[in-house]
Amino acid sequence: MIHLKLASQNNSRVNLISFLTLVIALISISFAPIFIRISEVELGANGTVFNRLFIFFVVFGLAQTIRQRCYPSETISIESPLTTKNWLLLLLVGIVSITSLGLWAISLEYTSVANCMLLNNMTPIFTSIGAWLCFRKHFDTKFILGMILAVSGAIFLGLEDLQGMNGHLIGDLYALLSAVFLGIYFLIVEQLRSRFSATTILLWRCGIGSILLVPFVLLTEGKLFPTTWQTWLAVIGLGLISEGLGQRLLANSLDKFSSSFITMFLLLEPIVSAMLAWFIFAESLNSITGLGFVIILTGIYLAQSSHSAIHEG
Repeated sequence: MIHLKLASQNNSRVNLISFLTLVIALISISFAPIFIRISEVELGANGTVFNRLFIFFVVFGLAQTIRQRCYPSETISIESPLTTKNWLLLLLVGIVSITSLGLWAISLEYTSVANCMLLNNMTPIFTSIGAWLCFRKHFDTKFILGMILAVSGAIFLGLEDLQGMNGHLIGDLYALLSAVFLGIYFLIVEQLRSRFSATTILLWRCGIGSILLVPFVLLTEGKLFPTTWQTWLAVIGLGLISEGLGQRLLANSLDKFSSSFITMFLLLEPIVSAMLAWFIFAESLNSITGLGFVIILTGIYLAQSSHSAIHEG
């Protein structure tokens, strides 16, 4: 009886720590629009993404190399030998993530930001469908209701921004495809987490993404690196805070939570970003933002109490 109580207390403590890790990841990622706004005064959208990925790759790649040289026995036993499936998934994690970012950037040329945000909120649905089709994952009623509620709250927020705006079908299609590839990205990371550390996975993502972006940035924008200290601080913030802390903690969380729940939790990102913009840039907040926050949070609370929110394996 005593052992059961201790086990229950330990599980509760682990779940609380895992959830707090997810909250820190959300806040870190939500700083991205702030940094991007500052960066894009000088750099283009793709140049900003390149610097984000490249700075992470250089800083964390160097740290990983130093760690491997100092503690070789810790990494060799965990990360070798690689199978063909491992190589394929590591290559795909970079290609799929940069494809999602590229489709998002292209969609903004044809349709409104509001349309893009609205369609990107479909990511939890695509992730869940992918998990069901590829991995035969089953979702209980509580999780499905929570997802419907959370996505509805996100759509409710997006509909306010759509007033008076006319989107174009081609742009909407690109935004929808971006959401599909983002869902695939999280499914791949969830599979890789049973084999690799979050840092290793993101090094592959950022390394491949940086290489693919170099010719594209040079051809379309002509400038890879910033020249002003403000822009350097912004892209360093993107690389170390949004990518290095946020995305790394998200990847870490995928060995505790399912990819479907993670993408659902990320529906809070626009709200947290709006709150940060209110605090930093004095942008206005309205009651609709608060109501959307409550609806999404209710859906997340309902979903997290389901077994489907837990990573299996």
